[in-house]
Amino acid sequence: MSRSCNLIVDSCCDLPLELLQSHEGVTIMNFCYILDSTVYPDDFFQTRGVKEFYDLLRNGAMPTTSQVAPKVLEDTFREACASGVPTVYLSMSSGVSSNYSSACMIRDKVKADYPLSELYVVDSLLASTSEGVLVLGAIDKMEAGATAKELVNWAEEARFRAHIEFMVDDLDTLHRGGRLPRSVALAGGALNIKPLLQLNDKGTLGMDTAARGRKKGLKALLNYFEEHRDETKHTVLVGNADSIKDAEALREGILAIDPAAEVIIHTVGTTIGSHTGPGMVSIGFWGDDRHKPVKKGLFGRRK
Repeated sequence: MSRSCNLIVDSCCDLPLELLQSHEGVTIMNFCYILDSTVYPDDFFQTRGVKEFYDLLRNGAMPTTSQVAPKVLEDTFREACASGVPTVYLSMSSGVSSNYSSACMIRDKVKADYPLSELYVVDSLLASTSEGVLVLGAIDKMEAGATAKELVNWAEEARFRAHIEFMVDDLDTLHRGGRLPRSVALAGGALNIKPLLQLNDKGTLGMDTAARGRKKGLKALLNYFEEHRDETKHTVLVGNADSIKDAEALREGILAIDPAAEVIIHTVGTTIGSHTGPGMVSIGFWGDDRHKPVKKGLFGRRK
């Protein structure tokens, strides 16, 4: 079936670049990070390698992050409208970034010049590994011939069934980024506590539970997957911030639970990694409906 629409995604979906590039009709926009007053693109580690970036963080570097540049948003949207092909942009969660609101404003500006164009911006309410799950599903829908409006309607429902649970290695990174009180970070470090976090149905961060030590944390991630997974859907993403051995251990655990699983291991990009720090591991999958009351987000908004 021929394609009826195109898809725009951002680098915070953290999917392997070659996977995204293998699909026609998919355009990628990059977030950025700033280090030593220099702006770098979150470009799937093409500019700076994985180990180099995370070693900088291990050695005390504290990059800040920035949404997709307004000019990139406008140029990309204008190109989409000028093409005449209806287009959908799946944006990183508005609960952790102002990118979605900026994209909506720029979309309105561009559409004023292209009043007959179909250009939609969807708040995924997701990020990183779970955003990747939604993007892969959207690509499947697009390639199956869904119209832009059908894709929007699907995404606005499906986003509540895309799950992420992740573990960070060092609470100090979250503290330095303003996401966690210093007292909690110090206590957690002393006790070797590994917090397990997730995105709630408002797209904000919250802590689900905590484990004593990394091994128990990995087991908790697998328990979450087993409890919440949709047994009819077998695509599972495993993210890692330069922690590939743990990602491979998770893959083995996932396959023990679901031998039919298609496990994709991906590297957590510089935007997400700047806030979680090295050693983060995550699991993303299709599961039960998260659109229900959940724990309050702990860390508020960020760019």
